[in-house]
Amino acid sequence: MATPYDIVQLTETPSTQDEATERFEESGTATLVVAERQTAGRGRQGRSWVQPDRALFSSLAFDNTWPPDRKTRIPLIAADAVADAISDVARVAVGLKWPNDILLGTKKAGGILVESADGRITVGCGLNLWWLDPIDGAVGLFATDPGRTAAIDLANGWVHNLFATLEAGPDGWDDSSYIDRSATIGSLVEWDGGDGTAVGIGPDGSLIVATQDGRISIHAGDVHLRRQV
Repeated sequence: MATPYDIVQLTETPSTQDEATERFEESGTATLVVAERQTAGRGRQGRSWVQPDRALFSSLAFDNTWPPDRKTRIPLIAADAVADAISDVARVAVGLKWPNDILLGTKKAGGILVESADGRITVGCGLNLWWLDPIDGAVGLFATDPGRTAAIDLANGWVHNLFATLEAGPDGWDDSSYIDRSATIGSLVEWDGGDGTAVGIGPDGSLIVATQDGRISIHAGDVHLRRQV
């Protein structure tokens, strides 16, 4: 049975990430916060999130006792869970850019932010549902406005999928679906200080890259897909 959790729906909040964390710390119960608008959201490495016409802003805070070298897989597990929910609700197949950007074609449709402290993990998921005039490099998952119910359906979907995988234990995740969806593995990549070809995912969720000097594991930081000319 999937882990029970409280659901909080808000019209607007500064940050679902902060809201979910605070409510979880007060109640001790896993808490999912879903908002229509977010006024002070943040992405990976402190980036802000630009508001589309219709969006999903959601965060789940919960307790997790996995070993530290397995908790680092949770961003990838969450991305896989979100991709499954998108397939079920929006009926589109998305790609995943390591570690957890959501792509529709070559454009970004969403992203995931995972923060942890003292055994508590907060997973944030932001998705562009519909965007009439998107910014460069972005796209909505729906061709027309899907209405308010799409957000809560997607949020409950990815949370259900995430908990189902987490309950299988720290070594229970089959990463094959993530790899099948990966827009990174098999591609030329570059980062601050190097480049190579992404060839796989490590047991800790790291990106394995083949370089001229041998294979290395990248654990954090920006990794860009290199455009071939």
